[in-house]
Amino acid sequence: MRTLITAAFVSLDGVVDSPGGEPGYRNSGWTFKDVPFDEAAYELKGREQDESTAMMLGRASYEAFSAAWPTIPEFPKYNAMPKYVVSTSLKDDDLATNWGDITILRSLDDVAALKETEGGPISIHGSATLNRNLADAGLIDQYSLLVFPVLLGAGKRLFSESDKDKQNLKLVDQASYSNGIQKLVYDVVR
Repeated sequence: MRTLITAAFVSLDGVVDSPGGEPGYRNSGWTFKDVPFDEAAYELKGREQDESTAMMLGRASYEAFSAAWPTIPEFPKYNAMPKYVVSTSLKDDDLATNWGDITILRSLDDVAALKETEGGPISIHGSATLNRNLADAGLIDQYSLLVFPVLLGAGKRLFSESDKDKQNLKLVDQASYSNGIQKLVYDVVR
């Protein structure tokens, strides 16, 4: 069985919207604007590239990432690994031709079936709506978070506001960095 890992930059109040400067959000670029760079805080991102065997994205994040990531040399392993896009509207003709093997999954049932296959961990990047839906369906196995010392108020949230049963988490890795970022890695307890 494969593991689904949410890999996210998140504000202290749970916002994941436009951390790198994506257009359309008033606080766009919040991860780099006011938080001093500390290379040690990003060790987790390198480890994610080494440990993941595939990447999963929602349609909107896929469209943003596929337009930029194939040309960014810092992501060689992400760029080489297979990708899964969860979308009811994306067509095969819409897929990037320069970003490796890409498969469209049409439903959460397709994601659940993928989890049952052989293979290593699948990391989920961006994709706030997808993350909330996967969590509500009980499909997320781990949260790998870099929590930034900022309150953003509005914006897309990582966590669902649906009324559901309590979900316990087990802290498996943590660190604090000089710039105030917290690394928090939690396994979902089942």
